[in-house]
Amino acid sequence: MFDKLMQAQQKAEEIKKRLDGITVTGEVEAGKIKVTSTANKKITSIHIDASFLEAADKEELEELLAVAANKALEQADNVSQTEMQAATKDMLGGLGGMFGS
Repeated sequence: MFDKLMQAQQKAEEIKKRLDGITVTGEVEAGKIKVTSTANKKITSIHIDASFLEAADKEELEELLAVAANKALEQADNVSQTEMQAATKDMLGGLGGMFGS
C-alpha cells in the first residue's frame, strides 16, 4: 500500500511538471490584449497591442486585463482538471479498491 501511495505522489509530481510545460492564453479585444499562463496557473506574459494602449483609458485597460487573465486561468484550470482526472482514474484503477467502490 505504501508503494502505491509513493507511486501516486510521483505521478502527481509528473503531472505538475507536465502542466508547467502547457501554455494557455486568454485574450480580449480581438487579441489586442493577451495574457499567457501555464496550466499550473502561473501567468508568464501579458501583451497589449500598442494601438489599443494609445486609445484606452486606465479603467478600461484594467478591466480588460482582468477579463483576459481570468480567461487564461479558466483554461489552465480546465487543462489541469482533465490531466488530474485522467491520472486519478489510472491510479485508482491500480489501487484495487483500496478506497471502496
